[in-house]
Amino acid sequence: MKPEVLLSRISVVLCRPSHPGNIGAAARAMKTMGLSDLRLVTPKQFPDPEADTRATGAVDLLANAKITTTLADALAGSVFAVAVSARQRDLGPAVGTPRETMARLLAAATQGTVALVFGNETVGLSNEEVLQCQAAVTIPTNPDFSSLNLGAAVQVLSYECRMAAFAGAAPLREQLTTPFTAPPATHDEIEGLYGHLEAVMTETGFFNPAQPGRLLPKLRRLFGRAELERDEVNILRGILASTQQRTGHGRKG
Repeated sequence: MKPEVLLSRISVVLCRPSHPGNIGAAARAMKTMGLSDLRLVTPKQFPDPEADTRATGAVDLLANAKITTTLADALAGSVFAVAVSARQRDLGPAVGTPRETMARLLAAATQGTVALVFGNETVGLSNEEVLQCQAAVTIPTNPDFSSLNLGAAVQVLSYECRMAAFAGAAPLREQLTTPFTAPPATHDEIEGLYGHLEAVMTETGFFNPAQPGRLLPKLRRLFGRAELERDEVNILRGILASTQQRTGHGRKG
């Protein structure tokens, strides 16, 4: 199944969101990762201009958001739901990590609609709401500062959904500019650079051919790691030629 189809089957459910700006931020987070199905359970204030402002280009998700009075209504038709929880509950599904849990969510999406369920910004999900889900997930934040904005939480898990849908290789945005690369330097071009560099180092007194030590092999290893391009070799040789002109030596090699 195509990744885009899998992502279209993921509903993001916000239970009792209290700030309209967070709803807009969640919509924006979803759209950047290819998710589009937003569902709101008894939002305190929606629609709202602040939600539109924070959505920044994702107002279409707000316009099409499904509003329900209960989580059960929001989950109607879903074959799998994941509760986002900051802690393990005495009852309910075990809390998993984002990567493994989103992989489970995407696997279930091959069979039908699935849901990511987020709680209220202050109190999170109730035990009753968690028990309506088949799995739970927590975002491993810094234990010394674990507070995570609702929009940011939606962004993290939407990203994990996208990575799972594309098997970790989501396509990048189409390249609009000419890549800043040149053809790789050939063997003889690189050897010409080494010869030119050795000549300049000798002329300036930096290198003593009578006592070479390990300088030349180390320089070869250094430039070998760089995987030099032809333009880069030409730049380096131009710098060396300029140095020779300054010191009264002609260009070598």
